[in-house]
Amino acid sequence: MPMQATTTTPLFAAELTPNRSLSARGAWVLFGLTAALFAMPGLLFMSMGAFPVTALMGLTGAAIIGALHVALRRSKRSERVTVWSDQIEWLSVDSAGQSMLRRFDPVSIRLVLTRDEHEKTNAVCLRDGKDVFELGAFLSTEDKSSFAKALGTALRRARN
Repeated sequence: MPMQATTTTPLFAAELTPNRSLSARGAWVLFGLTAALFAMPGLLFMSMGAFPVTALMGLTGAAIIGALHVALRRSKRSERVTVWSDQIEWLSVDSAGQSMLRRFDPVSIRLVLTRDEHEKTNAVCLRDGKDVFELGAFLSTEDKSSFAKALGTALRRARN
């Protein structure tokens, strides 16, 4: 379905991304340091003939690099929520880059918040009939609370 050009501005628009303290550049620096720190003693142990120790150090280094790769892939997730006067658009992009666009009617959709015993927001969900969709599952509780407040205000404006 082709995207339509629109001249109106949305009532609310938010781009949700996971908090990432390690940038891609920082990951490469960490990868280089890990490789150097494992290569120097590894070469020393290999020259002494301790091949099992060298093999275990290589496996440990490979596991650290694999964990870095998985962590950086997971941080590529994002969600874009846009509230218009006649519809709500939710574009979700997973870590593999696959995107899924869903549209909802603001009159029939319900905002459902899940809270803990301290009244902190644990989940922000949209309920459309029997279907429930969680928004921003990767956000912190403070970010979820702020996002829920802004989204709730926009939904009330869209229903009027």
